[in-house]
Amino acid sequence: MADKIYYPNPELSKNAHCSCMEQYKRMHEKSVKNPVEFWGEISKQFYWETPAVEDKFFSYNFDINKGDVFIKWMEGASTNISFNLLDKNVKSGNGDKIAYYWEGNDPDDYSRLTYRKLLEEVCKFANVLKSKGVTKGDRVTIYMPMILELPVAMLACTRIGAVHSVVFGGYSSDALAERILDSKAKVLITTDGVWRGDKLILLKAICDDALNKVKNNGHEVESCVVVAHLRRLSAPQGSKVKADTTGPRIPWDDDRDCWWHDEMEDVESRCYPVWMAAEDPLFILYTSGSTGKPKGVLHTTAGYLIYAATTFKYVFDYHPGDVYWCTADVGWITGHTYVVYGPLANGATSVIFEGTPFYPDNDRYWSVIDKYKVSQFYTAPTAIRSLMKFGDDLVKKHNLSTLKVLGSVGEPINPEAWLWFYNLIGREKCSIADTFWQTETGGHVITPLPGATPMKPGSATFPFFGVLPELVDEDGRLIEGEGEGFLVFRQPWPGMMRTLYGNQQRFQNTYFDRFHGYYCTGDGARRDEDGYLWITGRIDDMLNVSGHLMSTAEVESVLTEHTSVAEAAVVSKPHPVKGQCLYCFVTPNEGSVIDKKLQDELKKKVRDKIGPFAQPDVIQYAPGLPKTRSGKIMRRILRKIAAGDRNIGDISTLADENIVDVLFQLRPQV
Repeated sequence: MADKIYYPNPELSKNAHCSCMEQYKRMHEKSVKNPVEFWGEISKQFYWETPAVEDKFFSYNFDINKGDVFIKWMEGASTNISFNLLDKNVKSGNGDKIAYYWEGNDPDDYSRLTYRKLLEEVCKFANVLKSKGVTKGDRVTIYMPMILELPVAMLACTRIGAVHSVVFGGYSSDALAERILDSKAKVLITTDGVWRGDKLILLKAICDDALNKVKNNGHEVESCVVVAHLRRLSAPQGSKVKADTTGPRIPWDDDRDCWWHDEMEDVESRCYPVWMAAEDPLFILYTSGSTGKPKGVLHTTAGYLIYAATTFKYVFDYHPGDVYWCTADVGWITGHTYVVYGPLANGATSVIFEGTPFYPDNDRYWSVIDKYKVSQFYTAPTAIRSLMKFGDDLVKKHNLSTLKVLGSVGEPINPEAWLWFYNLIGREKCSIADTFWQTETGGHVITPLPGATPMKPGSATFPFFGVLPELVDEDGRLIEGEGEGFLVFRQPWPGMMRTLYGNQQRFQNTYFDRFHGYYCTGDGARRDEDGYLWITGRIDDMLNVSGHLMSTAEVESVLTEHTSVAEAAVVSKPHPVKGQCLYCFVTPNEGSVIDKKLQDELKKKVRDKIGPFAQPDVIQYAPGLPKTRSGKIMRRILRKIAAGDRNIGDISTLADENIVDVLFQLRPQV
């Protein structure tokens, strides 16, 4: 079933930006053999204050044996992203076009923003940031729910050359503090709170806790701008909302904190853009590292702009009049590229959704698609699998006939979910874009193109323009034709990360040291007899739970902070909804037992330190762990135990082979 080929709808192919595989192959060949000409043509769609120098348009080094790794695109060019996304659209006649429909947590809470109004709000908030002393190169941390002020804040940073660092609103105060400290942010932007379904989360209180931790570690955030999100509905029209009015009381520091609406009230609505060099920093986005310390992935200006715009255009086959919806939170790279930068660069109309798929009812996604007549719908396999269990009737009560393209992101989609998505949601007429990419890649790197690519359920299919993937074995030897190995890339594309913020050495060691001359993704893949690529998942010490990437070290370090825990090892276990869940092996200190009380304490500790999405599903008592004689934990064996699979292979390198049988015997029935 998984290898059955599903061909694009001929009606979709007629007007598709890439309408057949022959066109795709021609474009891809040109993009990898003559990238300067290929991306140079695309760059003409945007405004450049100064053009790129032709002989410096593209240069790179992936081989650490030849010196430092570097990636440069369009050197000599200068531009401003907010100008290209906003001013350019307004000047071309799209000022009254809807940029965003906003759908709140409650279905009765909704709004919209035109391109002209978005430009005005961005300019005003850019002037607010300037009044707070923010200048080119300064870092601004954003910790917000999915509200319209979020893209406004991001684009205001790009307007004046500040570097934004968006932190997912589900992270704990510890995780937020760590990211503020690493970037040395000057300003924090947040809200008083947010409703997620029927749960109230007071974000400002989390921020205050984080800011105290930051201060105790020697850095002080100068200003905290707070959106009165909880109070916006209950406040009298035109009144100033204060911290002690309607809604829960939140902590406040008069010397540091200010309300967004107060700051925006009398500020100038025009702000001249700061022209940025092509390789000037655009944003930092933190992703988990194998050491447990988050990595500040740094993306730069020009290359990211043209890659975000191009992938959005071709992968979602966006056309004027379409309404596009990506359900991702902007705290993740999907939200950056495919909620903010890619859609706006194409003058698209998008939906921003604050709520959850299950509130107030389990048909909320289908209700929103019906309400806004969505054409392109982009979500995670976890969400798809969660919604499948409610049956077909909740879907069928809504009109989904406007859908043309369905997208999947965050992890490989299993064929069963793919087929449900294709048959029921897409009514067998929509193309499915099963996209593979990473925070580090900036945009899609392996994906079908609607209208062109014949699809296989579960396969990411073929590389996007400019992308040259390879499979290698553990020794770095190329795997030709059909086979399975490490997924690497031979050369860069414009949207690829440039470094890790403040740590070039870690950048080189993490991505380029294992296979010299290649960027190593940390994922495995197989190539089938037809050349299709299938992502098989992480092959390093990383975990992918519901599309959230985290490291084993990150979770283990939290578990071992507990006074009752001597040692811990964390692996992933297949999960029918999340894709993977966390399975923890815990060795207690002498005198302690792994009872329900300790299990609950450990789960809470992980939730508090990292976030709710990281909570372990299983905590197993482990009197010892399978280790080599050198002391390395064999997580390959632990993954087998977690899955109940006794086909564990060679264990001759273990210091104590008997521990494997012991752990199988102690395995809980889950």
